[in-house]
Amino acid sequence: LMRAPVDTDTYDEFGYLAGIAEEEGVDPGSLLGCTRVEVVLDDDTMISAIKWGTDAPQYVFLHGGGQNAHTWDTLLVNLGTPALCLDLLGHGRSDRRADRDYGPWANAAAAAEVLDELGVAPTTLVGMSLGGASAIRLSAQRPELFHHNVIIDVSPNVSKEGRTMTPEQRGSVALIGGPPTYESFDAMADATIAMSPLRTPEAVRRGVRHNSVRLDDGKWMWRYDLFPREESAPMPERNWTDFQSLWDDVASLKQPTMVVKGGESVYVLPEDLDEYREKLPGVRIEVVPGAGHAVQSDQPKALRDLLTDFTS
Repeated sequence: LMRAPVDTDTYDEFGYLAGIAEEEGVDPGSLLGCTRVEVVLDDDTMISAIKWGTDAPQYVFLHGGGQNAHTWDTLLVNLGTPALCLDLLGHGRSDRRADRDYGPWANAAAAAEVLDELGVAPTTLVGMSLGGASAIRLSAQRPELFHHNVIIDVSPNVSKEGRTMTPEQRGSVALIGGPPTYESFDAMADATIAMSPLRTPEAVRRGVRHNSVRLDDGKWMWRYDLFPREESAPMPERNWTDFQSLWDDVASLKQPTMVVKGGESVYVLPEDLDEYREKLPGVRIEVVPGAGHAVQSDQPKALRDLLTDFTS
């Protein structure tokens, strides 16, 4: 078990929220307070999360691969609702696994333990990309924890054989295939800005700051543990990047479920939406114009409106 890397450049992780509120036309004085929560699981793994507000969370959010709990900041500034945003295993401030199994099955088990430990009452579960695949598994395994499901821009076919995407189509997710460290923060931010055409450079820089640490030698490193593994590292029990078997979990979902696709994204294809309809009759499918893969970052107000409508 490995702890998250330590950031030698301390900063106020909630210090950007007032500025986001002003950009979004929200009164900064109306923002819910945010706190860091840490839950140690039975196997001694620590999962870190951000709690919005002091009341019981109405939403639980699971971010995508290579992201962290702060990816939901702009959405939650707009939503104004108590929520719990987890840092998935191997991401953000949560612990890493020696076998580096960061798939939906491990994520769902860890998230369920966190919700049990915190005594979170039934909520709406929202997951994007890897977090969406993890949400499918979690909701199927623990249906009593959630009264609505929202799956953002992912399907179990995402890693299907024969599917390839250009770096441009993958967006900032393509950075997972690049270097884990950079000489400077600006170099890291510039690489991400180039891959994020639908967001302002300022918003991208904020996201990069949340997703990076400055090392002792002054270089900067991504917070997530998704880079090529050392040959000596133990292998995970399953190929965790193959999500195909999650269609069985989709078919077993009991709650009202909404699938949200970014209008500019190619992660979910028309045939995937057809398979959702076949496996889960009654599924609600929404396409958000002007959004790529990260709908919560590209069109936060549109996603807020969909969540509010879906759960009301």
